[in-house]
Amino acid sequence: MSTKTLDLGCGTKPRNPFNADEVYGIDVREDLDNRVKQADLAIEPIPFPDDFFEYVSAYDFIEHIPRIVYAPHRRNAFIELMNEIYRVLKPNGIFLSSTPCYPHPSAFVDPTHVNFITEGTFPLYFDNVNCWARSYGFNGAFRVKQMKNGSHLVAQLFKTNE
Repeated sequence: MSTKTLDLGCGTKPRNPFNADEVYGIDVREDLDNRVKQADLAIEPIPFPDDFFEYVSAYDFIEHIPRIVYAPHRRNAFIELMNEIYRVLKPNGIFLSSTPCYPHPSAFVDPTHVNFITEGTFPLYFDNVNCWARSYGFNGAFRVKQMKNGSHLVAQLFKTNE
């Protein structure tokens, strides 16, 4: 059975950290030769079916997704993205995120960083114990493992059915 991975915000070269058999990507520009579909994930869903991927990765990407968007009504864009990641992951699938972490200066230097991630973001809001994001419309739950790597927080979120 072949495995599939999706890299969010990949540019023209999707990463494959889990050595999956099939590699797909999403970016604001399309490159169908490299299986990269076009989507603006701040306002659009992930253009793949439910339970399609064993793995989803995001390197230096989620900090660019606003927490709230007014287009045309108030929406929780980051929560919606996390719902989409949960939706496209197969049961027991893994989401890998590497992002600049507050309070490191790299979280703030880039003016397009609009979502500041802390060491508490994933374990408090998206885990299968606290899951505070449910009050904002998050529909899933993850088991969370994370570590700091220099300026970055590297998190692995394992899809659960809790």
